[in-house]
Amino acid sequence: MVRTTRLRSLAAAGVLFAVFVLGACGGGDDAGDADLSDLALRGKQLAADTGCTACHGSDGGGGVGPGWVGLAGSTVTLEDGSQVTADDAYLRRAITDPQAEIVEGYSVKMPEYPNLTDEELDALVAYMTELG
Repeated sequence: MVRTTRLRSLAAAGVLFAVFVLGACGGGDDAGDADLSDLALRGKQLAADTGCTACHGSDGGGGVGPGWVGLAGSTVTLEDGSQVTADDAYLRRAITDPQAEIVEGYSVKMPEYPNLTDEELDALVAYMTELG
């Protein structure tokens, strides 16, 4: 009887610990979605649907391709050594004609997305911008 009570107590403590730890970790990729506008949320979904997240990270943190977090408005160094500001025009161009200005250190060829609508481009740019 004492052993069963102890096991139950340990099991209950383990469950409470797991709930606490998982709760503290947040909700994964969707944890910051409350801070995104509807347009940016559409951009996030579009990035996932078109495969952007395979190279740029599911949270925009980067990987094979440059990260999107902190990109908007920053100065980007290109492989030829020149620098550009990552404004909306640059971001749109980087999506539709990625070989025009290749970011220094990223030689993997990004596919072109010339058939995206203006609304889709607006959504992707909004997502990148709102990532901070």
